[in-house]
Amino acid sequence: MKILVTGCAGFIGMHLCLHLLEQGHEVIGCDNLNDYYDPALKQARLNNLQAHRGFSFHRIDIVDSKAVADLFAKGFPRVIHLAAQAGVRYSLENPRAYVDSNVVGFLNILEACRHQGCEHLVFASTSSVYGANRKFPFSEHDNTDHPVSLYAATKKSNELMAHAYSHLFGLPTTGLRFFTVYGPWGRPDMSPYRFTRAIVEGKPIDVYNQGKMQRDFTYIDDIVQGVLGVLDHVPEADPTFGPLHPDPARSAAPWRLYNIGHNQPAELLTFIEMLEQAVGKKAILNLLPMQPGDVATTYADIDELHQAVGYTPRTSLREGVRKYVEWYRSYYKA
Repeated sequence: MKILVTGCAGFIGMHLCLHLLEQGHEVIGCDNLNDYYDPALKQARLNNLQAHRGFSFHRIDIVDSKAVADLFAKGFPRVIHLAAQAGVRYSLENPRAYVDSNVVGFLNILEACRHQGCEHLVFASTSSVYGANRKFPFSEHDNTDHPVSLYAATKKSNELMAHAYSHLFGLPTTGLRFFTVYGPWGRPDMSPYRFTRAIVEGKPIDVYNQGKMQRDFTYIDDIVQGVLGVLDHVPEADPTFGPLHPDPARSAAPWRLYNIGHNQPAELLTFIEMLEQAVGKKAILNLLPMQPGDVATTYADIDELHQAVGYTPRTSLREGVRKYVEWYRSYYKA
């Protein structure tokens, strides 16, 4: 099958493309290779993909509606949309980048899917949409109307925009709320990289909320298996949907939302201890107050995704940390 993956040079995008190629699919990737973080890492990921005969690459920015329409003219039965401006903290510095990529860019993807008759659009959302919610674990059936960052607000808008297109045009769409994905080839702006680099170099680690943070760390291989399962699970209208008591995760339109996490949140200080053991050095901790836009805990209820596609994370945090540090030392010659 011919499958489009936007954001193919990203962390999740590269791993997902590799698995699709191994399954024998024809994979078309697009990415703008911007400089939000080291473009050399993105290029290295892309080099891995371009070594496969079934892969082709288009360097485009999804904000460019004509470029997106031209790309979709090739016809894609299924689309996995991962391209986005990521990061909570950067949204405080450059909010327009989030509106451009995550709102305008997503609209361009929806329009292209609509006009080209896409059979299924799977798109990335985020656990950040839970915002001020303090009911744990986070459930797709909970209200998410109180985001605490612009990044989260733009991703929440993606879920709503997708629903509108599913309702109006019958476009099957599935949103996946990712929970702290980590592993080899991970983003340099995320804590596994920042912490590992600091430990290796003997520099202090900034740890917010005095270290009293929990994250539902989810290893990349588990994420990929979940996404692949969802790709083949095309949503249909839910005949039991009740408009008098609407369920935030279901619809009378062919639209669904799922959490995709590990369901086992870990203390940030525990994560750092595992990194220390894998690196073989102690960390120097700089304990700081909570940052604006951040949340103290993320914790995924994954029952819905398990029931739908059998999703079951299998990689322990300790094993995942070990594999990540091995990759870090190899890639960065550390």
